[in-house]
Amino acid sequence: MYQVLYCLTDEHDWRLVALGGAVCLLASAAAISLFQRARATHGAGRLAWIALDAAVSGCGIWATHFIAMLAYGPGSAGAYNIPVKILSLMLAISLTFVGLSIAVASSRPVWIVVGGAIVGLGVAAMHYTGMAALEMPARLDWIGSTVAASVLFGVVFAALALFVAARGDGIRHALSATALLTLAIVAHHFTAMGAVLLTPDPTIAISGLSVPPASLSFLTASAAVAIIAIALVAALLDRRAKGELGRQQIVLDSALENMSQGLCMFDAEGKIILFNERYAAMLRRTDVPLTGRLLVDVLREEQAKGQWQGDADEFFARLVADAREGRTTTDVVNRFGRSIRVVNQPMQGGGWVATFEDITEWLEAQAKISHMARHDALTSLPNRVLFHEQLEQGLRQTKSGDQLAVLCLDLDHFKDINDSLGHPIGDALLKEVGRRLEATVGEQDTVARLGGDEFAVVQIGRSEEIAARALAGRLVEVISAPYQIDDHQIVIGVSIGISLSPQDGSNPDELLKNADLALYRAKADGRGTYRFFETGMDARAQARRLLEMDLRAALQRDEFEVYYQPIREVASGRVVAFEALLRWNHPQRGLIAPISFIPLAEETGLIVQLGEFVLRSACADAATWPDDVDVAVNLSPVQFKSPNLIAAVTEALAISGLGARRLELEITESVLLQNSEATLTTLHELRAMGVRISLDDFGTGYSSLSYLRSFPFDKIKIDRSFVSELATREDSMAIIRAVTGLGRSLGIVTTAEGVENDAQLELLRREGCTQAQGYLFSKPRPASDVAIMLERPPLRASA
Repeated sequence: MYQVLYCLTDEHDWRLVALGGAVCLLASAAAISLFQRARATHGAGRLAWIALDAAVSGCGIWATHFIAMLAYGPGSAGAYNIPVKILSLMLAISLTFVGLSIAVASSRPVWIVVGGAIVGLGVAAMHYTGMAALEMPARLDWIGSTVAASVLFGVVFAALALFVAARGDGIRHALSATALLTLAIVAHHFTAMGAVLLTPDPTIAISGLSVPPASLSFLTASAAVAIIAIALVAALLDRRAKGELGRQQIVLDSALENMSQGLCMFDAEGKIILFNERYAAMLRRTDVPLTGRLLVDVLREEQAKGQWQGDADEFFARLVADAREGRTTTDVVNRFGRSIRVVNQPMQGGGWVATFEDITEWLEAQAKISHMARHDALTSLPNRVLFHEQLEQGLRQTKSGDQLAVLCLDLDHFKDINDSLGHPIGDALLKEVGRRLEATVGEQDTVARLGGDEFAVVQIGRSEEIAARALAGRLVEVISAPYQIDDHQIVIGVSIGISLSPQDGSNPDELLKNADLALYRAKADGRGTYRFFETGMDARAQARRLLEMDLRAALQRDEFEVYYQPIREVASGRVVAFEALLRWNHPQRGLIAPISFIPLAEETGLIVQLGEFVLRSACADAATWPDDVDVAVNLSPVQFKSPNLIAAVTEALAISGLGARRLELEITESVLLQNSEATLTTLHELRAMGVRISLDDFGTGYSSLSYLRSFPFDKIKIDRSFVSELATREDSMAIIRAVTGLGRSLGIVTTAEGVENDAQLELLRREGCTQAQGYLFSKPRPASDVAIMLERPPLRASA
């Protein structure tokens, strides 16, 4: 030890020693950084990093040696043999390459230590070969024990250096390993120099292939420092790039693990390269080793466990073939009760990426949306769209000789239920109707709600018309049975139109149109029944449509006129009032009777405008008559529902100047059936204005006496059907006697309609009927003939 310290203190230039130490530290830092880069790399890149590390380490050891030799005083008088010098460099690089390769290739500490020890032997080999290159006039001898110590220092510290560097890639491990490797080189060198014994010998000559130590050391140090600096910069830049890649890898891993989809990447052979946890969890492969395995092997294992259905080899072969041919495929598979959409996307260079998305809830939502789009939200029955589809399907499936029937149903007076009891009750009624329909039809039949109170049925597989007739009869009976909804007992009816395929049509639109025409006929025939389509119905429907168009145009062209029929007092024969009756002077058809257009006007809502026209005209005409002659105007049930009724009456009276007491409004019992409370409110408002109210066609409807008690009518009009049979049927006479007696008791005027002969008039006078009107006195005439009708006419009308 004393000899080594003496060598350092007395035989070395400390300035050059410091320079050599700096070069050694720089070389050690570069070597450790490159070593860590090599361990972090795989494949051909790792070999390149090891080769660069060996070159940098060898050059660093070599440069450190010769700079230190320049600082060695006794050696300054000699020279260095170039071939041996180069040989020492090759030994340093070669042995360092071997040691680094062993340390990089293994993760076991023992092999890392062995590799580091070989690097230390490389330092010793380089040093003693380099010393052999020294030529000077002296004999070179060695102290064996010191030489052994130098080799031991180099081996131990180099082994420790690589062991520490392999434990981590952080700055702390890098600095510690750099210090240990520097110590290995420096400790070996100066210990070895302490083992040198020089004996002067003038007979030894310096060869011609030698160069002075100063020149060689300077050039060597400069070149080595440049190489080491470049390598160190490269290592630092690579470290920074790897750090950035590491951060990107963290971001990528975070993104993969937080994806809602499962993801798995396969190489060209079908081996699993990477996958995220969502993929493993979705396919229940969390406990199965996956990375590096062929997908087909995983599928075979699952097939053996009963977790995979189908041929695993065939499925795998198809995936590989699709990837090679660049085809993107999408499949929906069922795994563990979940529906999973798998998209296989080929990658450039081979292989593919598969994404797995659990679409169970999405499919359920789509199914719900599809159901909502094709079913009625209230009754859950098929709607018009699905009904049309199923009707088309039924027509395609109907065999030769079979018959398909389409039944269109419309609930009778459903709107009255909605208006009087409210929509919640109406909705509950519709649901119950739907339930009854489903329970009544056959298993193969389809029931649908087309909208509002319209339903439809397709009857399939019956070859006789009688089957459709029997079903329609059952439906009328079932739907007409009473309903108990909340605290209300409700009775409604149903009208049904029927069309048959193939005779009434061969496509859905035609069958529905013809069934609808038959439905219109059933409603026109009194409702609560069914009708089959007949060929003439289409022509009648077309005529009805033309009439509706003409009716709308007639309002614009002022083709309507008010006619008047006198009402006479039976006792005196005096005209006490005129009933206003509407007439339509059609430019082509002539005078059209009210029975031909009033029902149509009520259905289309045009009756409101027509009623207001009659009301204004009648009031204006009556204002020109004597004050003791009144005017009676009929109010349609549709018109009575209008919120503008009170305003229309008020306006007509105001414009005409007619006294309210001279206006008489006639309503039928159907008005009272609509909404008794609202109806009575409107009647009382009219009565408060001074307008008189008559109950028309009494005896033909419900004839409920509660109506007479709930509202003080001014007049009861006896229907013409009783008057026409007055002389021939005793029951008609009894009814008239009862009504006139009821009128006298309640103080209500009674008017008999349809009086056509003297016998009827005489019987009415005998029973105490107050007023009468009919063709016996006059048929309805225009306003210009009122003056003539006011004169006392003969017992029969001349016209």
